Amino acid sequence: MKKLVIPCLYLQYEKAVTGFGQRNLFGDGDVEALASFYSDNGADELLVFDFSSADEEHEKAIGKIKDICLASEIPVIAAGNIKRAEDVKKLIYAGCAKVVLNFSKQSNIDLLAEVSRRFGKEKMLVSISSEEEFAANKELIETYADAVLALDTVQDFIAEISSVTVILHTDEGKEESLVRLLGTKAVAALSGDFVSSKETSVVEFKARCKAKGIPVRTFESEISWSEFKLNSDGMIPVIVQDYKTDEVLMLAYMNENAFNATLKSRKMTYCSRSRNGLWAKGATSGNIQYVKSLTLDCNNDTILAKVAQTGDACHTENRSCFVKTIMKKEYDDANPLKVFQDVYDTILDRKQNPKEGSYTNYLFDKGIDKILKKVGEECTEIVIAAKNSDKEEIKCEISDFLYHMMVLMAEKEVSWEDITKELARR
Repeated sequence: MKKLVIPCLYLQYEKAVTGFGQRNLFGDGDVEALASFYSDNGADELLVFDFSSADEEHEKAIGKIKDICLASEIPVIAAGNIKRAEDVKKLIYAGCAKVVLNFSKQSNIDLLAEVSRRFGKEKMLVSISSEEEFAANKELIETYADAVLALDTVQDFIAEISSVTVILHTDEGKEESLVRLLGTKAVAALSGDFVSSKETSVVEFKARCKAKGIPVRTFESEISWSEFKLNSDGMIPVIVQDYKTDEVLMLAYMNENAFNATLKSRKMTYCSRSRNGLWAKGATSGNIQYVKSLTLDCNNDTILAKVAQTGDACHTENRSCFVKTIMKKEYDDANPLKVFQDVYDTILDRKQNPKEGSYTNYLFDKGIDKILKKVGEECTEIVIAAKNSDKEEIKCEISDFLYHMMVLMAEKEVSWEDITKELARR
């Protein structure tokens, strides 16, 4: 069983903080940036605590948790301020993989069986803060919960006797003792301040765990370096693509040390002859490339790297190094996602820079009721066209609907990335 590392953040007044509000990981508490930071830096899952109290504040927090789920590429677990089954439903619909019921509250104990049957045992965790809580509810937990979130005071106790998976959540303790507990059979994951701090590199912590024989999730190459076909300098070229758009960003080279450093750090590292050594992309500029996948071509002599690019890939401050047109034949770019994005970008431009006589601006000027009326009308036109079984008519009506839908998206500030992430999550 691979042991997981699960950083946590705490939501206060819609801001993301770590250490029970004692410090911000990001100065402005940007939840999307924080979720992406953990996703890109070796975390396996993310635990989010909602510190809201009033219902209105709680609803805003759920909205922020949904933003976190959209930004995160790792599963999100939600905890805090769960009072009723509806709260569990909202968190799961927001995109959370699991929710945590606080067993120091009798209302949460009473809720477990109901929500476990309704949403699935695999989505239920319970937090335990005392030996008495666990002992009194052991059978209930084993029947209806997937794991126990064990707080500081009971970790040694639960790690010894629990037949349910244990996640350690600790706000104190030294690495040596935490690693010891992580190595016990029942413990599947470690969460809390230690692995959430800016001072702790999750990637490096995992490497230390692995060195001590604890199985953790790390980047491992399925093909050995000896199988790569290298150039006369002992290097292999690497074509770098944006993992979302497939845009080609740059070409660079790796030697064996750069390849191993890339796997270890999860950040693209190259061999630079001009720099006379290894070059960790973004080490000085901040334009880091987080690795999403590495693929070897059919001849074993070129690597295709798909990355999450921070900032620009090129030293000329262009997104891509490939900016100088040599020749170009005019053609229709019918890439569906690119067409959708181009049309959406045009609609956004009309909204921000109105153009006289523009139908798009007419819709924005008339407001949401007019836009909704047109969306409804176009839906009806699709139904009628489908009943007539005329493919050309259906094609035209769907195109009209998609255009008006994108006007609605722009009006409500919903992007195609928001939509595709939601579809991917489902």
